[in-house]
Amino acid sequence: MTNTPWAQALLTPRSVALVGVSDDPAKTSGRPLQFLRRAGFGGEIWPVNPARATVQGERAYARLADLPAVPDHVFVLTGADRALDALEDCAALGVPVVTMLAAGFAEAGARGASAQARLAGIMADAPGRLLGPSSIGIVNLHQNLVLTANAAFAEPELPRGGVFVASHSGSLIGALVSRGKRKGLGFAGLVSVGGEADLSLGEICMAALDDPAVTGFALFLESLRHADDLRRFALEAARRGKPVAAYKLGRSAAAAELAVSHTGALAGDDAVADVFLRDCGIARVDSFEALLEVLPLLAQVPPADVPRAGRVGVVTTTGGGAAMAVDRMALRGVDVVAPSDATRAKLRAAGVDPGAGRIVDLTLAGTRHEVMKAALDVLRAAPEFDMVLATVGSSARFNPELAVQPALESHGQPGTPLGVFLVPDAPQAARLLAGAGVPMFQTPETCADAVAAALQRRAPRVVEAAAAPAAPRPLSEAEAYTRLAAQGVRAAPHLVLDADAPVPDLPFAWPVVAKVLDPVLPHKSDAGGVVLNIADADALAQAMVQIRAHVARALPGTVVRRILVQQMVRGVGEVLLGLHRNPEVGPVVVVAAGGVFTELYRDSAMRLAPVDLATAQEMLEELKITRILQGYRGGARGDLTALAETVAAFSRLAGEATHPVAEAEINPLLVLPEGQGVLAVDAVMEAEP
Repeated sequence: MTNTPWAQALLTPRSVALVGVSDDPAKTSGRPLQFLRRAGFGGEIWPVNPARATVQGERAYARLADLPAVPDHVFVLTGADRALDALEDCAALGVPVVTMLAAGFAEAGARGASAQARLAGIMADAPGRLLGPSSIGIVNLHQNLVLTANAAFAEPELPRGGVFVASHSGSLIGALVSRGKRKGLGFAGLVSVGGEADLSLGEICMAALDDPAVTGFALFLESLRHADDLRRFALEAARRGKPVAAYKLGRSAAAAELAVSHTGALAGDDAVADVFLRDCGIARVDSFEALLEVLPLLAQVPPADVPRAGRVGVVTTTGGGAAMAVDRMALRGVDVVAPSDATRAKLRAAGVDPGAGRIVDLTLAGTRHEVMKAALDVLRAAPEFDMVLATVGSSARFNPELAVQPALESHGQPGTPLGVFLVPDAPQAARLLAGAGVPMFQTPETCADAVAAALQRRAPRVVEAAAAPAAPRPLSEAEAYTRLAAQGVRAAPHLVLDADAPVPDLPFAWPVVAKVLDPVLPHKSDAGGVVLNIADADALAQAMVQIRAHVARALPGTVVRRILVQQMVRGVGEVLLGLHRNPEVGPVVVVAAGGVFTELYRDSAMRLAPVDLATAQEMLEELKITRILQGYRGGARGDLTALAETVAAFSRLAGEATHPVAEAEINPLLVLPEGQGVLAVDAVMEAEP
């Protein structure tokens, strides 16, 4: 835990005041007093209720100012208006931390906006910090602090462990506790961060980071607001070897639209969240159950410095059960690897029949302790696996101790990380495994989800924060080329002509393309502002007249004053480069299949911007179009070295200190034959002038 006063008051307070606590312990506002007493909290607890002399049999104080001392932590349980009055009292007294249960702020329309403004004004001068609003509270099980109104914490014998949960949803901290208890998984702490009007989820997790009782973090995210705090926390967690897993809502959200380009459709909110969490070294899971099941595996599997699918060896007593897990892992891009010839030989020498298939199916023989134990020992020592998965059948339910004993013993020995998939519903076996720290999965879907998230987790990538433009404006295509050239990104030869002037001699060869040059017309073709395959000066003069007429007809009142003439060039292939500023995480760079089919193919890779050359090369390896550029079926090879260098250079537009770029796109970027480089042949950009 950090040594800041608010962090101590948040997580390990010596005194707690409950403002507006009800005399009825069954009511939401009555639960915290009941929970604190039942948990055995050792600090002072002061009920504050101006309407009652006693609350739940204990003396109540009329005002915070009447308390024997300034409390470390105040939990305000009233409605919004009275909660703000209490917050003002806390600020006047110098309370280090206030948790506010009330809703009705930024999310509640005009009335809520007024309340939010008042809250912000109070906190601007307050010496302490605020958890919430809309926070259902915080729990530190190792300190017997159950400071929450969540009804789920009436559960007896709350499971203690090493997981610290931070959630945007208050109700889900209770859901995680109950599910964890069923699985035999325990918690160090849980916090409902609410509206994050002051303390952010990242700041709270950072405060818990150095608590020796905390071994890992589980995050339930509804958004990525305060992304910089979350990124700082994730980097520090990685340095300390404390894994972080996240479940984020929004997989089905429609892609965000970007006004000037295709990039916004590719850089939808969820795609950006994926990239952000990956670059932070956070393992993202798709299922709520896997949020719990993945953490024991993350504790064993270090993050990778380079991309990996993950190689898994599977040993089973039930072929059908293993097949379910194998299918699901394959869908998640995990490689289920067959034992090598050397490993099969070692299995035979240990008295285990390895068969000839991709998985080691022991059948009924695997229910014998000595057979399964020998198989696990050999497989965990084999170099071809990043992880070994043992799939246990019906014996896990009816003979739980015997069925999982080989895994318990093997887990305590050095070797490749081990996980167990329990095919039947076997709660006792699950608790035995969880109690020993053995990663345990109860469905094939969560097994695959957790395994993929753990094995494909990357070491965090440090990205320098880039300033956002103050007042960006659209640039013309020619201006965009000038900004690109400053980063070393070449455009096809071009010239800007006065639309009314005669055609001069061109400094480059025919044929050419003529395009209307106007920053307010990024989609030139839609307005009839583009003519292709112009063969000579007479045809160019005619094309310029045609463009003026088409644009005037499509956009009445628009006068074409300038024409950009550009040499037409052929390449081996076309890609799109895009730069998009996400309002939560900042700039991202996208590389994708280019041309008119960009959004149809959806063949893209994305990273937080800027990227270095190695990361740019990694992005290209993710694209299907790269196979074409590598000379697919005897075709010409494209200049992939120049393409990677251009991706990195283009991404640096995000970090320009003097005139930051808000959005940019090159589509297409022509990839020329190997050794000849790449050329931009269309560009749109919004930047600070």
